[in-house]
Amino acid sequence: MRKKKDQMYLQALPKLALPTEDFEILTTAVAFKSKLLSLIATATQRVYISALYLQDDAAGQEILHALYKTKQANPAIDIKIFVDFHRAQRGLIGEDKHPGNAGFYRDCQKQYQHGIDIYGVPVKSKELLGVLHLKGFVFDQTVLFSGASINDIYLHQENRYRYDRYHVIKQGDLADSMVNFLQQYFVKSSAVKLLTTETVLPVKEMKKDVLRLKRNLVTAAYDVKNMPIAHSGVAITPLVGLGFRRNTLNKTIRSMIRACEQKLVMLTPYFNLPPVLAREVRKLLKKGRQITIVIGDKTANDFYIPPDQPFTTIGGLPYIYESNLRRFIQRNQKFVNSGLLNIHLWHHDNNSFHLKGISCDDQLHLITGNNLNPRAWRLDLENGLLIDDHQQNLKASFDQELETILVHTKRIANFKELETMKDYPRPVRKLLRTIKSTKVDTVIKNII
Repeated sequence: MRKKKDQMYLQALPKLALPTEDFEILTTAVAFKSKLLSLIATATQRVYISALYLQDDAAGQEILHALYKTKQANPAIDIKIFVDFHRAQRGLIGEDKHPGNAGFYRDCQKQYQHGIDIYGVPVKSKELLGVLHLKGFVFDQTVLFSGASINDIYLHQENRYRYDRYHVIKQGDLADSMVNFLQQYFVKSSAVKLLTTETVLPVKEMKKDVLRLKRNLVTAAYDVKNMPIAHSGVAITPLVGLGFRRNTLNKTIRSMIRACEQKLVMLTPYFNLPPVLAREVRKLLKKGRQITIVIGDKTANDFYIPPDQPFTTIGGLPYIYESNLRRFIQRNQKFVNSGLLNIHLWHHDNNSFHLKGISCDDQLHLITGNNLNPRAWRLDLENGLLIDDHQQNLKASFDQELETILVHTKRIANFKELETMKDYPRPVRKLLRTIKSTKVDTVIKNII
């Protein structure tokens, strides 16, 4: 009965038609950057970018100046960028004190006659409590969807890259729905501020506006009501969610897992499944469903600090994720032994892993920036695109994408293959013991 309800829910979601020839999967960060620059150069009507951040580094500068170049050549084009308000005003975690990217945006604006609107979106009053994790790049009628932000490592600017997923979708109604959402909930919000002005109010002076924005976002949705709905073939549904009570994206993720009849694929860089998802996964295993989970090795985590470098607190996160994974495999070892549960750890040189998403029965595919962790489940503003491919017209494309992802992975046959606390560097052991002794480990797991 429960599975039938979930299947009915998924079938009832509004769906936009997606011709197979208008869907493309890129498989490298280099290709992602190339496509990004190409779409910027050829856009004529609008460019709307939503990402956690656009960094003041070589890649970020190249992308932003490319956008300004397009704007100078065509002043009528509508270009808007949306980044997290808090993240824009600090440096990278672990860096020395840094003024943030907002200063870079202001300096860049002064160099050009025709400006670009760069907005800071404060989803919550504090970054720890939630950020703008809404993804998507719109160029005229094309959507380039990725969990990546814009900086050197995401765009493979030098000799390292952060691996993500990259999907190019030519669907005008989808592009319209995403742009309309940004206009309705962000551009019109008194809490969302332009970061290109000299004075940006501190968030403590905008508390009422931020609270109003949060309340609006809790019930927000992409509006596709007046758009042609697909009744056959490949279809796509834009989804958004904030919080865990009325979160359509969360509901869809859970329904996808419960509706699975044969096999499920999950991608996440940070293994810390919300308890509700961990339970649903175990239920599927007990029913004999095959589950593949691809995770970044702790050394491929973007917070990992090599032992020969100075350790900071944030460097403990990859070890917490690995400990979570070890316990999960130990609890489900019999399913690993039988081949029902396949855990693949990704590692490639000194690069990092940032892939997210779910595929169910080769028919439903969720591409998203959602990390499938408690933070995404409860705190951050997340979105995703659900592709309904019941005729499996896109199966070859998604199979090829997964094959590419698995190239640099190792299947874990036993939980003992993963390190334990005694194997960790001394600063890590000290930190983890402190966390456990002060009993804040539960709190931490709910915000990472």
